[in-house]
Amino acid sequence: MSAAQHTAHAGHDHHHGHGGHGDHHGDVGPHSSLRDYTIGFVLSVILTAIPFWLVMAKVIADRNTAVLVLGAFAVVQILVHMVYFLHMNGKVEGGWTMLSTIFTVVFVAIAIAGTLWVMFHMNANMMPEHPTPTPPTHEAPGHSTP
Repeated sequence: MSAAQHTAHAGHDHHHGHGGHGDHHGDVGPHSSLRDYTIGFVLSVILTAIPFWLVMAKVIADRNTAVLVLGAFAVVQILVHMVYFLHMNGKVEGGWTMLSTIFTVVFVAIAIAGTLWVMFHMNANMMPEHPTPTPPTHEAPGHSTP
């Protein structure tokens, strides 16, 4: 080995297992396979096709029930995407990714619920009922009605 190659080689840390760059054995990162992506894709297609069919075939007559059912399908599809495509589970990064996602979902739910609550109560409490004004009658000047 020439002196230039030896100097360049000495600048790299090749002590695997002793805190070097190659020490990644403790990290449990996302290990995905074609099988996982295929399962996620098939589940996503099913979770899209069923609600589409429910709406187009008018299977659910009640609007509120339809909204709840479609919302449930949406939540399940979000979970499928998080697990199969974003690789979020309790193992990645020691569970911190899942914990931060749960915190975000709870925070957003509280923010939305609080906003809707405030807007509803502001509308109900700050907008009093006013009597409907009667339109003014147009009278000719100098004439009075008895």
